[in-house]
Amino acid sequence: MTLNNSDVPETVPVLLPLALPGAFDYRVMGQTPKPGSFVRVPLGKRERIGVVWDAREGDPEKDAKPINAARLKDVIEILDAPPLPDVMRRFIDWVANYSVAAPGAVLRMAMSAPKALSPEKGVTAYARSMGWSQPDGFRLTPARTRVLNLLSDGPDGAPRTLADIRAETGASAQVIKGLAIAGAVVSADLPPPPPFALPDPDQVGLQLSSDQEQAAGVLRERVLADAFSVTLLDGVTGSGKTEVYFEAIGQALKQGHQALVLLPEISLSNQWLDRFETRFGVAPALWHSELSPATRRKTWRAVAEGTAKVVVGARSALFLPFPDLGLVVVDEEHDGSYKQEDGVFYNARDMAVVRANLGSIPVVLASATPSLETVVNVERDRYHVLALPERIGDAVLPEVALIDLREDRPASGHFLAPALVEAIGETVAAGEQVLLFLNRRGYAPLTLCRACGYRVQCPNCSAWLVEHRSNARLSCHHCGHAPRLPEICPKCEAEESFVACGPGVERIAEEVANLFPTARHRIMASDTMTGASAMDEMISLITTGGVDILIGTQVIAKGHHFPHLTLVGVVDADLGLSGGDLRASERTHQLLTQVAGRAGRGSKPGRVLIQTHMPEHDVMAALVEGDRAAFLAAEKAEREYAHMPPFGRLAAVIISGPIEKEVDGTARALGRGRPKVDGVEILGPAPAALALLRGRHRRRFLVKASRNTVLQAVLKAWIGAVRPGKGVRIQVDIDPMSFL
Repeated sequence: MTLNNSDVPETVPVLLPLALPGAFDYRVMGQTPKPGSFVRVPLGKRERIGVVWDAREGDPEKDAKPINAARLKDVIEILDAPPLPDVMRRFIDWVANYSVAAPGAVLRMAMSAPKALSPEKGVTAYARSMGWSQPDGFRLTPARTRVLNLLSDGPDGAPRTLADIRAETGASAQVIKGLAIAGAVVSADLPPPPPFALPDPDQVGLQLSSDQEQAAGVLRERVLADAFSVTLLDGVTGSGKTEVYFEAIGQALKQGHQALVLLPEISLSNQWLDRFETRFGVAPALWHSELSPATRRKTWRAVAEGTAKVVVGARSALFLPFPDLGLVVVDEEHDGSYKQEDGVFYNARDMAVVRANLGSIPVVLASATPSLETVVNVERDRYHVLALPERIGDAVLPEVALIDLREDRPASGHFLAPALVEAIGETVAAGEQVLLFLNRRGYAPLTLCRACGYRVQCPNCSAWLVEHRSNARLSCHHCGHAPRLPEICPKCEAEESFVACGPGVERIAEEVANLFPTARHRIMASDTMTGASAMDEMISLITTGGVDILIGTQVIAKGHHFPHLTLVGVVDADLGLSGGDLRASERTHQLLTQVAGRAGRGSKPGRVLIQTHMPEHDVMAALVEGDRAAFLAAEKAEREYAHMPPFGRLAAVIISGPIEKEVDGTARALGRGRPKVDGVEILGPAPAALALLRGRHRRRFLVKASRNTVLQAVLKAWIGAVRPGKGVRIQVDIDPMSFL
């Protein structure tokens, strides 16, 4: 709708999807758009689309100096789009305040499909003209006759689309156009068909066990209550957590609400989607980064209009404009993929709880290995818990054993210990499947010159290049730089002197091929599974028994069900325990538990063999004994003693820029101006672990604070007092998960 300039002007605040400090005031002539309306406004010499924001109450600067409406620019147009719901506007403000980010930067995540702000065009259809008589010279060919008969036979002369007419009569588009020119048929615009079929909550699902039914009943009641609650669905791998929260989704649908399910790797969750379609009769709406622009537009609009009833998506789906959200499910709630570490830093699991609280709806956190933060929230009675301690059906948890690599050493130049090699041979001979897990892509993590020791490093990042023999490239897993392996060492000019150090999944596959030449093996990693179709084919191949030995990274640890897989071998269980990450032990325990859970999910029992140089480590003991509670108790004690999360607060301040001198100057200025606040300790500045990333030099501060400290206020005052150097960006990461 274009506005006119005939009425008394009013002003409205408009928030733009830009990293700006807040909303700008614009003048309105004529109809005043309501808060949440999408509007087109001028900004400098360009036009931008923004959202009419809520009035700012008690703004002392605005109260002291009233706005002169005559000096403001006009709102150009109110767009024909569903308004951004009130709960989403409050959510955006909350996330911006918590993450110390510009509100417009958060709004940009909610406006990720700008073309959806224009209504979809209708569908052109054709109906027979009433009272039409055949003009002289107009010949009714057989094709024209079939079209007219079809349109006459339609219910109440209902219009038919061009595609429908052609499909049912075989007539060409030219035939129908000729009938329209002659007046025999008339065109009509029909509204576009619903983009998504409605899920059927009454469709009968799988038979639930008594434990599942009990948990499902509690979740149904919490959905019925239409009130905020957080429930941890804590079930061992293979216990049927998905079917349980499907019942909660069904209850939300019965009440007419929408539901959102967050998955850590949505593009790799085809088995989950099959299970959803089996339960509800249709596929859900998807939301992730691999969608085409047209699908993103359709999905965003359908969510905003309330016609997409169930959305399953990656973390960004949390910022879709649901008008009637009744349930949020965060599957694999412990997964680090929920943390966004670019642009606006946020943890989707935690923000899902906030979104549910603001909307007064329930949220379900599901995991076989819940995070320590969630476990502590249960102990503090902030979250409820529902336990599923047994696998469904006849399946039992696999036996776990350690292989001490200090005693049972692999052969020279190999990485599989004799005990694991023997177990692989026995399993394949029995017609069962093996999974070898190594969380390292490529062939080798390091390539060096055997003559002088030169290591091949990325020119854009502080990282070694990883060899990928599948495409004859070295690759940086941070920026994508992928040169060919040089034939001559750049340092000593030795020829053909480069040697691979350490194993990646490609190198393990090479070893498997040499040891078991007749076994069918495949690699399953994020860089080999390019897209959903490749994952579909791989899963189908494994499920139907077309693979004997599967070698993969962490993408195989998340929810896959392979009934013939009975042996899991962990090639390097110590890989995640190095470095200064405070969650290293917890993450390793979670990942290895999830990987181990792929074994023995069918009728045959499974076993897990874990190769390690540290069999005495708490993580290894917990895995063998199956004593998660003891492991978490020890982790909790260590964190509490050190006042680390969830018993203290952390924030990272990251300074980055293309010019190292400017970055260091800004870091020093921040260091000189660090605030002195009781309960707050600021460490740094120091070079980041990745001191160079994608061509930007990086320095970091680590801020430690007590739980009751209002950390955001301290950080805003501190950073706001420093003017960054040329090209320098200062970012804040509240509750950091990574320290790179």
